[in-house]
Amino acid sequence: MKKKVTASTIILLSLLLSLQEVVHFAFSLPPSHNNQDEEQSATLRPLEQNEEHVDEVHCSRERSRTAWNIIEEHLLPFMEKENYEVSTQCRLHPNNDLFRDQEQHKIHLDINHWQCGYCRKSFRAEKFLDKHFDNRHSNLLNVSHGKCLADLCGALHCDLKMDIKSRKSKCKPAAAARNKHLCESLADSCFPINEGPSANRLHELFLHQFCGAHSCTGKQKPFSRGAARQPGIFYMASSILILMLLPIFYVIVYLHRRESRNGIEVLKRISKAGRKNKPL
Repeated sequence: MKKKVTASTIILLSLLLSLQEVVHFAFSLPPSHNNQDEEQSATLRPLEQNEEHVDEVHCSRERSRTAWNIIEEHLLPFMEKENYEVSTQCRLHPNNDLFRDQEQHKIHLDINHWQCGYCRKSFRAEKFLDKHFDNRHSNLLNVSHGKCLADLCGALHCDLKMDIKSRKSKCKPAAAARNKHLCESLADSCFPINEGPSANRLHELFLHQFCGAHSCTGKQKPFSRGAARQPGIFYMASSILILMLLPIFYVIVYLHRRESRNGIEVLKRISKAGRKNKPL
């Protein structure tokens, strides 16, 4: 009888111990999950706090880049030729481009290799680098002044550069007049006529280069003065190819002339050998 009681007691104790372990395991799970949640919230909290402090940017990076490319291609070479520097009050000044510093920190190593100049992180395309700037380095943008180069796209014909199909779109006289007014105000503020001959010439050039085309008549095309660009990639490649082919050309000419001389000498030798000696 005692043995049966002892066996039942041992079984009961083992069941209680196993039940205690199960209860302990069940109660130990929630704290671990809570700790993980706390760790995740702790890591996300600084990012959320940073996002709260960073002002929201209402400026198109792509259109700002297009506007700067137009300025760089169709205006800056003429300014360099005149040795003219616009004031910082001019909206075309590089300091008034919200994304200028980030654009200068782009490192283009290869066709599919872009690198961030701030943290040296690599990307396969420029658009991914742009997203990286927006997500990781937006705190470097000085958005307090509200300067957005994309706001000048109407005056600088950005749509024409970004989309060729826009040429076929119907012209709206009100929009054309508004863009022309903005364009003329840029010419007056950036190249005042009373600042000398250089400013006067650049003022006239700006009107012909950009402002004259803001009309639904279609008489004048944008960028009528052309682009005083630096030599492009095609020009450099063709120059290198010509330099490589010149030595080959001279070698061919040299070999041709040498063969011609050898042929003449052989003919002379044959003619001398074929002569008959005159009788004495």
